[in-house]
Amino acid sequence: MKQAGDATLSPGQAAAAAAGAKGMMPIPSTSPGAGGARPFLDYVLSALADAGCRDICFVVAPDHASIRTYYEGPGRPSRVAISYAVQENAEGTANAVLSAAGFAGRDPFLVLNSDNLYPASVLRQLALLDGPGLPAYERDDLIRDSGFPADRVAGFAAIEVNVDGLLARIVEKPGVEYYDAAGPRALISMNVWRFDHRIFDACRDVPRSTRGEFELPEAVGLALTRGVEFQTFLARGAVLDLSRRTDVLLVSERLAGVEANP
Repeated sequence: MKQAGDATLSPGQAAAAAAGAKGMMPIPSTSPGAGGARPFLDYVLSALADAGCRDICFVVAPDHASIRTYYEGPGRPSRVAISYAVQENAEGTANAVLSAAGFAGRDPFLVLNSDNLYPASVLRQLALLDGPGLPAYERDDLIRDSGFPADRVAGFAAIEVNVDGLLARIVEKPGVEYYDAAGPRALISMNVWRFDHRIFDACRDVPRSTRGEFELPEAVGLALTRGVEFQTFLARGAVLDLSRRTDVLLVSERLAGVEANP
C-alpha cells in the first residue's frame, strides 16, 4: 500500500524511509563524487563541523550496518570523527541519550536528532554555553523561516522561561489554543540540547511515559526538579525537518546548491 508522500520520494528515499533511517535519506547534490545525492545526515555533520564540533557519536540500533558501511567507506568525513553507541532496545529518546553515557563521560555534549538540521550559528552558540541549555525559537519566526504550517507547529513542545532566561517548564504538544493564547512570540524547543553528565541520572530514573517510552523532555523536567539549570537563548534561522515523508521535497528545495562538507 502506498503511503502519503510516497509520490515525492525516489526509490532510494523510499527505501530509507521504509527502513526508518531518516538521516540516511538521500538528498540531491552536485558535490563531486556524491553520485547525484548524499545522505541528509551529511548536512547535519557539516553544520556540526562548522559549529566547531569534532567528535560525534551516532546512537544506533543493533542493526546499523548501512550507516557504518557508508561512514567508514565512501562517506568517511574529513572534519569530524565518528563513534557509535548501540541502543539495544528502542525505548525512547532518554534511553537513547543514556546509551551514549560511555562516549560522553563527564564532558558536556550536544544532543540532536539525525533528521533535523539547524543553522551552524545556533549550534555554535549552544556549544559555547557554560552549562546545560537549549535554543528557544519564537513561533512566528519558526513558521516563516522554516516553512512549517501553523497547525504543525502547534504540536511542537513549548517552553517557558523565567526572568533570568532559564528554562522553567516544558509543555509537550500544547496545541493550537495554547499557542493562540501565548501569541506569536511563544517559545518553542526544537529538540537540540547542551547537556552535562547530570542528565544521565535523570534519563536513568525517568518513568515510562504514557506512550511506554523513556522520553528526553520528561528527563529534562526531572533534572529541573533536581536543581539542574538550563540556559536558553533566542535562536534565528530555518530548522529543516525530515520527520515526515512529505518533508523531503521542501528539504531538497532548501538544500539545492548547498554543499555538505562533513
